[in-house]
Amino acid sequence: MARLPKLAVFDLDYTLWPFWVDTHVDPPFHKSSDGTVRDRRGQDVRLYPEVPEVLKRLQSLGVPGAAASRTSETEGANQLLELFDLIRYFVHREIYPGSKVTHFERLQQKTGIPFSQMIFFDDERRNIVDVSKLGVTCIHIQNGMNLQTLSQGLETFAKAQTGPRSSLEESPFEA
Repeated sequence: MARLPKLAVFDLDYTLWPFWVDTHVDPPFHKSSDGTVRDRRGQDVRLYPEVPEVLKRLQSLGVPGAAASRTSETEGANQLLELFDLIRYFVHREIYPGSKVTHFERLQQKTGIPFSQMIFFDDERRNIVDVSKLGVTCIHIQNGMNLQTLSQGLETFAKAQTGPRSSLEESPFEA
């Protein structure tokens, strides 16, 4: 079986949901009787459609999750994670302004998991560049988190763990 990360870390804005929690929606949030999450103005607030399934899939594989967000709207971001019932998928949350490198250093200190055993999904190129320097496998998200991106990310992670194959190795697929 392919090697799996020991921690999967997700950005929030434009990775799990299609907005910036500090500018595009208006906290506080609430869940209406029909289960819809809304902001203070009554505007519907939604996740990207496959996010719950992505997090369930990781959980079924035994890979814990964490959130790493630079938002200044810490309370609103945490509230949304609770209202969307995503809190149970995240063993740690690093949600505050500043460098994602700080978020990852704190995650590493809290979990003891080496950076090389983490995977990170984020929509912002600057975060991907910064965090990849730590040795984390980073996946740039284009249109929100989905199952295909998860599969591709896990494949990228597994390949990074095996490293380049020696030309002396024999492949079981070659005659």
